[in-house]
Amino acid sequence: TFPAKYSGRVRVIRSNDDQRKLENGEILVLRMTTPDLMLESIKKAGAIITDEGGITCHAAVLSREFNIPALMGTGNATQLFRTGDLVEVDTELGMANKIDSPEKS
Repeated sequence: TFPAKYSGRVRVIRSNDDQRKLENGEILVLRMTTPDLMLESIKKAGAIITDEGGITCHAAVLSREFNIPALMGTGNATQLFRTGDLVEVDTELGMANKIDSPEKS
């Protein structure tokens, strides 16, 4: 990936139905990307965070191809973040921080 910062709302993707709900600029949070799951959605993503993967995984390749900030191999992003959370992603530091949650608003 490349050094970048991005802030946006999270969309946790667990199924194709979740993927269909993705709105432009949302941060994709998922276990890992696969070609069948991500083909159309990736173009809407503001950033990608995955539980699994590394620099050569599918998410990393897509992030470079589409210039989308990405953090791979977090181990637990799908457990830490919920759809609607406002999150800041910093790929240079390799971190994602929750800024706000829907239940706080």
